[in-house]
This record gives sequence, C-alpha cells and structure tokens, in this order.
Amino acid sequence: MKCYVVGLGPGAFSQMTPRAVQAIEESDVLAGYTVYVDLIKDHFPGKEVLSTPMKREVERCKLAVERAAAGSTVAMVCSGDAGVYGMAGLIYEVAQDYPPIEIEVIPGITAASAGAAVLGAPLIHDFAVISLSDLLTPWQRIEQRLALAAEGDFVICLYNPASKKRSDYLQKACDIVLRHRSAETVCGLVRNIGRAGEESSVLSLADLRETQADMFTTVYIGNSQTCNLRGKMVTPRGYRID
Repeated sequence: MKCYVVGLGPGAFSQMTPRAVQAIEESDVLAGYTVYVDLIKDHFPGKEVLSTPMKREVERCKLAVERAAAGSTVAMVCSGDAGVYGMAGLIYEVAQDYPPIEIEVIPGITAASAGAAVLGAPLIHDFAVISLSDLLTPWQRIEQRLALAAEGDFVICLYNPASKKRSDYLQKACDIVLRHRSAETVCGLVRNIGRAGEESSVLSLADLRETQADMFTTVYIGNSQTCNLRGKMVTPRGYRID
C-alpha cells in the first residue's frame, strides 16, 4: 500500500536519479501522463501501466491511489521534479478520500536547473519560478507575480511560456518585466531540455519579446547583474575576483 511520486528529470534516462530508478523498479504499477510514461516504459518491462492524457490529472491520481490502497506499489511519474509543478501535491490531496497509504516523494532535476546548466549559470543568485499557464491560476495573479519579481530584481524562470491558445503570453510577460528592466537585460531560453532536438540561445530582453516559444521551452530573464560571458548566461553571486 505505497505510492511513490517520482520526478523523472528533464527527459533523458541518464538524468534520472538512481533513487528514482530504484523506486520504479520496486513498483508493480507505472502511472503518469502518457508522454512521460512513454519516455521510460521500455526501461521497465513487465510493469502494469496506467496513463491518462493531458488535463486528466485528477483522474490519473485517483487511479494511482486506488491501486495503492488495494495493495499495489505504484510509481506515479512526473517530468522534472515531482514537487515542482508535479503530481506530489495532488496525490496528497486525493489520498485524503481513501484508506491511508504510504506516500514517498522522489525528487528529480526540474527544468529550471536543467535548462540553467545548458545556458551557463543564470540561477546563481536569488530567483523566482513562475508559470505562465493560466489554466489553474488567473492571469491577473500571474501578472502581479511577474511585476513583483521584476521589481525585486529576481532572475525570473518562466515555465509554460506559450501555447497555441496563449501565443502572446511570453510577449505580455516581457512587457511587464520591461517596466523594471533594461531592454538589454541578458535572457536565455532552452527548448526540449535533455531530449532530442534540444535548442538554446542567449539573447536580450528586447529580442526575447519577439521570440516564439512553446510548452517545451523554459525561459530565463536575467537580473540587473546577469551578463553574457562568451555566449553563456551568467548571474554573478558577488564574489570578489582579484
């Protein structure tokens, strides 16, 4: 009667932690969003698979908790870290309506960290992570968070910067940040982190505003100290270099 909530990391099997692999190996059932399950299921043959498409997260978690409550060991997998825009919170919420089960959250490399490594070192100082998806959060609240993070001179990491229905949300976010930051602020973006077709670029905030992104892109907006060092996005911590 146990449910692991497992962060898979950015996508490549090599970037999963040994503990994540161990938890899935110990499980009878592999559950998750269809795309994420498909990324790893060949590495874990013989597992029963429970998957649902996007926007059916509650159903997915109920299926996982039901199987765990019935006596199975279940691994609910998420991309990145299970506790960062992942399923860990929802599993705990859903589990309140079922007999008690053991829940263990297994952390993974989240997109903010994985993309930062590709770009250089943009998150060396204080930073804020904000999702631009307004599916569960009102856009007015997202705007407020963007404005306050920009005013506070945080490096800002944006998840879910755009989609077909939200094609101009990254532009809107840049406009908000531009009230507090120079148009020359160093920014970066990474698409398909840790997967086939990975792409990255370092560019100005003005150029970022005119750039197309999608749900597979993670965006980084530097603070007032962030710089471009030989093509890498770096935010100094403040150490003195003599």
